[in-house]
Amino acid sequence: MTVPVWMLLGFAAWTLLLLIGTVGIYRWSRVLTGTARIASFRTDRIEGAEWYQRGTRAHANCIENLPVFAAIVFALQAGHVTGALADGFSIAILVARIVQSLVHVCFVQTDAIVSVRFAFFSVQIVSFICLIAIIVIKVGGSG
Repeated sequence: MTVPVWMLLGFAAWTLLLLIGTVGIYRWSRVLTGTARIASFRTDRIEGAEWYQRGTRAHANCIENLPVFAAIVFALQAGHVTGALADGFSIAILVARIVQSLVHVCFVQTDAIVSVRFAFFSVQIVSFICLIAIIVIKVGGSG
């Protein structure tokens, strides 16, 4: 497997880990201790501890960006695009996603913390754009 495929797999694994480590632990601990019914968790409004609310949103952020990364990695594979730049941007995406999620879950969201979180989100967006540009240049230029 190529580095971008491994990073995509890592992104998917991180998304699951984040789900289990935040939403899963919070909900199941309440259900299993009898402090909440399994059907009591609303889907239209996040309630509960602040870290749980942040965990739910951080997981949603992963879900929102996972298909984007998957489409880009698919295009890399389909176009047989490889190289240090593609590898580096793919690694940057996964590392920035993990750090962004951790900052989101672990810290109260002050202006400074949100700015740090946004910086790591920006790394991902710039990396997505750079990967798309690499694909267009390498594949588009050969046709």
